[in-house]
Amino acid sequence: MATRGHVQDPNDRRLRPIYDYLDNGNNKMAIQQADKLLKKHKDLHCAKVLKAIGLQRTGKQDDAFALAREVAALEPTDDNSLQALTILYREMHRPELVTKLYEAAVKKVPNSEEYHSHLFMAYARVGEYKKMQQAGMALYKIVPKNPYYFWSVMSLIMQVELYYMILERLGKYQEALDVIRGKLGEKLTSELQSRENKCMAMYKKLSRWPECNALSRRLLLKNSDDWQFYLTYFDSVFQLIHEAWSPPAEGEHSLEGEVHYSAEEAIKFIEERILEESKSSRHLRGPYLAKLELIRRLRHQGYNDEHKLGDPEELMFQYFKRFGDKPCCFTDLKVFVDLLPASQCTKFINQLLGEVPLSTSTEEKLALPVDIKGLQQHLCVVQLMRLLGLYHSMDKEQKLRAVRELMLRYQHGLEFGKSCLKTELQCSDYYCLLAVHMLLDMWLEAGEERAAWQALTLLEEGLTHSPSNAQFKLLLVRIYCLLGAFEPVVDLYSSLDAKHIQHDTIGYLLTRYAEPLGQYAAASQSCNFALRFFHSNQKDTSEYIIQAYKYGAFEKIPEFIAFRNRLNNSLHFAQVRTERMLLDLMLEANISTSLEESVKSMSLSPEEDDIPWKDLRDNRDLHVFFTWDPKERDISDEHKKLSLEEETLWLRIRSLTLRLVSGLPTLSHPVEPKNSDKTTENGVSSRIDTIRSLLQQLEGVLDAGKRFVERKVQYPFLGPVPTRMAGFFSSGCCQCQTSSFYLVSDIYELDTNGLEDTAEIQERIGNSCDSLLEQLREVFSQCKGDMLEVQDGGLKTHPRILENLVFFVETISIVLWVTSYCDNVLQPYKLNLQKRKKKKKETNTLMPPIFSSFQHYVAGLQLLISSVLEHIKGLETLLAALKLEELSLEDPALSQEEKFTKTVHGKVQSSYQHSLQEIGELLKKRLETMKKLKV
Repeated sequence: MATRGHVQDPNDRRLRPIYDYLDNGNNKMAIQQADKLLKKHKDLHCAKVLKAIGLQRTGKQDDAFALAREVAALEPTDDNSLQALTILYREMHRPELVTKLYEAAVKKVPNSEEYHSHLFMAYARVGEYKKMQQAGMALYKIVPKNPYYFWSVMSLIMQVELYYMILERLGKYQEALDVIRGKLGEKLTSELQSRENKCMAMYKKLSRWPECNALSRRLLLKNSDDWQFYLTYFDSVFQLIHEAWSPPAEGEHSLEGEVHYSAEEAIKFIEERILEESKSSRHLRGPYLAKLELIRRLRHQGYNDEHKLGDPEELMFQYFKRFGDKPCCFTDLKVFVDLLPASQCTKFINQLLGEVPLSTSTEEKLALPVDIKGLQQHLCVVQLMRLLGLYHSMDKEQKLRAVRELMLRYQHGLEFGKSCLKTELQCSDYYCLLAVHMLLDMWLEAGEERAAWQALTLLEEGLTHSPSNAQFKLLLVRIYCLLGAFEPVVDLYSSLDAKHIQHDTIGYLLTRYAEPLGQYAAASQSCNFALRFFHSNQKDTSEYIIQAYKYGAFEKIPEFIAFRNRLNNSLHFAQVRTERMLLDLMLEANISTSLEESVKSMSLSPEEDDIPWKDLRDNRDLHVFFTWDPKERDISDEHKKLSLEEETLWLRIRSLTLRLVSGLPTLSHPVEPKNSDKTTENGVSSRIDTIRSLLQQLEGVLDAGKRFVERKVQYPFLGPVPTRMAGFFSSGCCQCQTSSFYLVSDIYELDTNGLEDTAEIQERIGNSCDSLLEQLREVFSQCKGDMLEVQDGGLKTHPRILENLVFFVETISIVLWVTSYCDNVLQPYKLNLQKRKKKKKETNTLMPPIFSSFQHYVAGLQLLISSVLEHIKGLETLLAALKLEELSLEDPALSQEEKFTKTVHGKVQSSYQHSLQEIGELLKKRLETMKKLKV
């Protein structure tokens, strides 16, 4: 606010202290200073407005608005008052009042360029485009500068855009088309081919295929490399064939000119485009790819004309000869490989290899590319080999030889990239990636864990040569997580420098594993990164919408609104929010703060479910990994559908668990125990009904989850990441957690009926406690074993042990919260009985069995947690004793430096140690909490 420009007004010196206080956030002092100034200068309008700004910022909006209205009614024309009022109205979110302010100023000072320009911008903020046009022309008449004339013209374009958009939204496509084709449509120049694209969109909406065809044909004659118009051209041709359309006997074929309505015309048209391209000095890919696309469509539609275009294998070979040295060649041909007969794949690859300029090979030396162009061609062939399944059909020894060859080619290719910057990728990086993919095949299909370690080593080495290679980093993240090592993942993900929407699309790779692998501090940080983005989205997208209005980009407004809704309804957002709250409770509830305080600070309520289940959007990018797998091995729509089903089921389980935990503090126990005939007060009975209802819902979702797990769904390694649901059931934690919530219901029933005549309930509670203790011991048995061991000269990991330990800690936290509730219920009864014994001086009165059962249960829990802590200490000792530096990959051809092997081993070992340390520390805190129970 202080940088308002130079003001000549002598009052500026008096106002300066108020501006300074406001700039520094000292609003109360600003108000006091304004009051002092107004006592001496009652007519200093700006001082009143500055006081109003201070009042607005201290929450006194009504007082602020009253002062502002008082000054605005005087229709001020001094710059200080106008600018201050503008700032105030913006903070009040009342931009329409700024227009009235400057309308009055312009009437009083009609020749002011400054006030006219301010009026124009005020209209822009509220989207008054007709008035913008008028204000722009009025300004141009006063000061004939070109920019002011363009402001007026742009306002007219905005009106046309807005008119078109409204007609389209109302479904009045013919009227919208008339606008575009009319004189108003000539104003649409905001985008390249804006008018043509809008016409095309309306023709499609109206199913006017002749016009679609003629317009796309005409546009392709102008630019035969525009792929979107080839697709529209083919769509319209086959639609017209299907409708048996024929041109009118007289006059033009359509509004847009000549129409092609037969396969023969389409074939001829594409051949003409190729002939025209061959005469051009600049090679275009579009016509050649269009030929292959037309063959595919003719074959799909069952026409016999495809032979007229040539043999697909020969056409792809010719395409390779022409564009094989371009990185896009593989992605271009990838779409059309299904045109090749399976029996011809090997022959086709050999034909391509024959075109690649390689050095002469010997028994000891590979035939290597002589330049970057040759390398790109060879890389294209190797990628096609993987896509056609030739690598997948190899046996183990053949695959290892292929991996060694790929790595030799990778290391040779580094010679061509010595001058590359750190931000640039090496041109041979794909060789390394392909080698890693083959090693992953060996690991996942044959259980060869040595291959996983070799893959990590190659990726770590590759990252030193290409520090910015996102695929190297993403694969390292995926493999480390699958081996149970999260520590190295944090820096890797951070170095990806995920921007904006990527926190939603690829964030799942990080948040899925942080907590399950025992890195609680990193898990909190990961959730914070994601949540910060989602929360800022609310503010940011609103600003984008305002800017779109301001600059007339009306078509973008619905997109921004849809974008905001898509993020608000994000599956990942709901998951991160739920997991973050569960994590915070696990780390803090009944440790640094009470469960009740923790739940209150999160504004949690068991009755409220704020997840938009019906509108959940799966925004994950499940194609973030490059893959060259054949179609039958690649991620399918069915995989995506199953993954969404699994993710939603797991989110329901976690959400219901969170709500059940948040309901525990609501079942508060009064100071004195209730009489058996006394009804519950303060809605506590309805709260236990809520708990029981949630428990019933949880049972239903758990049944659905079990049925899903029984289907044994397998996703491609580079596809969706499985949830923790299978481990939740197999570890036994599911049964423990539900048992503990049922214990809440039983204890509440005991509390309602009192200790007398409740022997059956007490016995049931005692049995439940014994059963729960036994179930927890069973969960602990799933946590036993070595996490990392040397096997046949290599390393064997057991990440499931780590995940089960984390499940145990989660479950024991829930059990302890429930136990604490039970303790709060039973403690007053025990104190009451002890008081009675003292009064009656009875020494041989038996205490109800519930107390001894509960004490036995609590003692068993303490012993169990102590045993788990001992086990963790033993695991830490074993990990520290491992001499990993003595191990090697025993295949020097794969990696040039042994240090990368040691790096990988060290990272996994360190991560395991870190995880065990954090799990152990949390369990110790839980044990200390346990010892504070008073019954």
